Amino acid sequence: MDLDVFVSAHRAEWDRLDVLLRRQRRLNGAEVDELVALYQRTATHLSLIQSSAPDPQLTGRLSQLVARARSAVTGGRRSSWRDAVRFLTHGFPAAVYRSRHWWVPTALLSTLVAALLGWWIGTHPDVQASIAAPDALREMTRPGGQYETYYSSHPAASFAAQVWTNNAQAAAMCLVLGIFLGLPVLWILLLNMLNLGVGIGLMSSAGRLDVFLGLVLPHGLLELTAVFVAAGTGLRLGWTVIDPGPRTRRSALAEEGRAAVGMAIGLALVLFVSGAIEGFVTPSGLPTWARISIGVLAELAFLAYVYVLGGRAARAGETGDVEEHERSATVPTAA
Repeated sequence: MDLDVFVSAHRAEWDRLDVLLRRQRRLNGAEVDELVALYQRTATHLSLIQSSAPDPQLTGRLSQLVARARSAVTGGRRSSWRDAVRFLTHGFPAAVYRSRHWWVPTALLSTLVAALLGWWIGTHPDVQASIAAPDALREMTRPGGQYETYYSSHPAASFAAQVWTNNAQAAAMCLVLGIFLGLPVLWILLLNMLNLGVGIGLMSSAGRLDVFLGLVLPHGLLELTAVFVAAGTGLRLGWTVIDPGPRTRRSALAEEGRAAVGMAIGLALVLFVSGAIEGFVTPSGLPTWARISIGVLAELAFLAYVYVLGGRAARAGETGDVEEHERSATVPTAA
């Protein structure tokens, strides 16, 4: 493409579109039709320039022009409660369901790693000695020790808020940092499984693994599932950088990135529930079986939410991305 010839041939159309967009009065019917036609042609011109003869200055100008025209054509739109309900009943569960082939294996492998670490630590006194001094280990694992009092050491409300904030940050980091080929996500997962493995190993060596699991399982099932979902989605985003499939890498990353942002919001709500369980149920005086039952019910409710609502929405074409009319126009729409 000869860029100078192309600009000379279409500059008048771009200028006319700019004039229509700057007009203060309401456009009449003919002007609206002209605006729509010029918007379509300019979007096509932008796509051709980006693919054939990218020029930063010209691309920037046309991108702004297309964005302004698109806003004028589609009109402003305010979010409503209907959007929030649709996100919670369609967008978020569908996004989690679509990424199940990533987060389910992530969950299984991570759990296996934590179990192996726990076995290794619990059966090797020399490894335990490298973690802390014997007196410190006894203080952590004894009845009424640090592992037991951790969940009741602060007021329930403030503890739940702190736990929710920390976990939401960890999930968001998995989602955001996944773009770096997923490597930071693997590190975050390893740290989480190492912490869990240390607790399993030390408490099992003290003969109190049942107590530890009774404290961890009520909130840990849902909490760890949310972390695994975030990690699996982050790994999927990292793989998209390597293999975008039939889409261009730019459009693939944009689509998966937008879905990941929505996922972060949804997972924050899930982690709010697990944080509430950790703050109010885990340290409560309920019997161990009752506390674990609450955690299992919360986990089953989330899985049903994903596989029933999410599966239905995904089969209907929902991806968790924003609606089509809110996406950037990258495909030519007029000749």
